[in-house]
Amino acid sequence: MKKNVGGVDRVIRALIGLAALAAYFLGYATGTLGIVALVVGVVMLGTAAIGWCPPYALLGINTCPAKSAD
Repeated sequence: MKKNVGGVDRVIRALIGLAALAAYFLGYATGTLGIVALVVGVVMLGTAAIGWCPPYALLGINTCPAKSAD
């Protein structure tokens, strides 16, 4: 898996993931919304941690900076 999530994108994903998990664990999101928040939080933190996003790969999106040909 080639990384396709850049630094800024990873930070944003991590923040969204933490916010979604906080909403779930602090009880702000309950029921179906809580389950959605939990799943979104785990997925966002996972993609931020590994630097690869399956939908980005399918759509050909790459937010990683271009590497030099050295």
